[in-house]
Amino acid sequence: MVDQRNIMSDATSRERTKQTEEELNNWLPITANREAKWWYSAFHNVTAMVGAGVLGLPYAMSQLGWVPGIIGITLSWLITLYTLWQLVELHEDVPGKRFDRYPELGEHAFGPKLGYWIVMPQQLAVQVATNIVYMVTGGKSLKKTWDLMIPHLANVRKTYFILIFAAVQLCLSQIPNFNSLKAISLLAAVMSFSYSAIACVTCIIFGVKNHHVSTPSYAVRGKTTAGIIFDVFNAIGTIAFSFAGHSVVLEIQATIPSTPEKPSTKPMWKGVVVAYLIVALCYFPVAIAGFWAYGNAVEDDVLISLEHPPWLISLANFMVFLHVVGSWQVFAMPVFDMLEAYLVKNLNFTPGTPLRIIGRSGYVVITAFIGICIPFFGGLLGFFGGLIFAPISYFIPCIMWQILRKPKRWSFHWFACWISNVLGVFIMVLSPIGGTREIVLSFKSYKFFS
Repeated sequence: MVDQRNIMSDATSRERTKQTEEELNNWLPITANREAKWWYSAFHNVTAMVGAGVLGLPYAMSQLGWVPGIIGITLSWLITLYTLWQLVELHEDVPGKRFDRYPELGEHAFGPKLGYWIVMPQQLAVQVATNIVYMVTGGKSLKKTWDLMIPHLANVRKTYFILIFAAVQLCLSQIPNFNSLKAISLLAAVMSFSYSAIACVTCIIFGVKNHHVSTPSYAVRGKTTAGIIFDVFNAIGTIAFSFAGHSVVLEIQATIPSTPEKPSTKPMWKGVVVAYLIVALCYFPVAIAGFWAYGNAVEDDVLISLEHPPWLISLANFMVFLHVVGSWQVFAMPVFDMLEAYLVKNLNFTPGTPLRIIGRSGYVVITAFIGICIPFFGGLLGFFGGLIFAPISYFIPCIMWQILRKPKRWSFHWFACWISNVLGVFIMVLSPIGGTREIVLSFKSYKFFS
């Protein structure tokens, strides 16, 4: 009789725990709303992918040269499209169960404890690093807009513009869930395509007008053997940073409805394909036109190189500002989800508006402070691109695919996974070295809060 009561008590406890988990999932920002359409996936992925990275591609080309630069961007496009497909397929690897968050899929592939600690720290580092870089990008782009439109007040510090960007994020961070971001994400996606087009066309116009006067040098940027090697490492990281959407792809897919008859895989993949075609239309023209126009004198943010016509370049920089406003939120939403889940589960906070205001505002302030302290765009791309973006985008999806789907030796997927693994580890190990050097060189002429 006692055993039967214990069994009933355990069953009741499990039922309550399950009910509590469901209630929490219905409140957390990733899983609160599952009514997204396939085209939401398209512009969420464009917003996540086409950002600060595209503006650094001409600079990466100047560090690598024509042929290695184009090969590097092409290989990254192909490999990351393949690994993104793997994540989309693995989202519902177990019938009737969805892995809504990257760490959940990690637990499924590597085991409950090991999997969480393999994936969670890296995903969190990707989100936080992206938000820091976008704080810098938003402030830098807004300052460029200001300088071009009001040149007699061009001595205003960049720090103030980063603070303006942070203030906007303080307001937007109270948006309750991922699916509620759709309008902001759509605007950001349109802005990313628009400023990429402006950057490409303006670079071509500049090149046509100026190449008959002086032809830019297309030799690699580095002057010494050591300088060239470090530049190559940094360029690899910059390219890796520009393909960073993998850290939010499962969370984006979690917003799409799924049934046994109509799983989320098909609409999600449809959106990814559209997004990657747009990525190609942005990345290759900007990288090629920017390097062709300026050669190895191009800035680490190609829009900074452009000066004329002032109103158009000002508009493009303001578009960058609007884009990273939305993109910052796309990358921050999984952090908010993780933070709020921890506060409710581990610290017994009550789900609600006060929790969101305190937790999310604190995160905005921290990323803004770090961005103000180290606003080195080129170095940050290279450093973060290799150290934490390469695992998430290049080889962790392949390792999980090998564990869960076990591709046959010498098959296409076997070869593709191993190629991605080797290249991903190569990027992870080498590119932070180049990024660190860029940051060190920038520090020599930098004054804090300038």
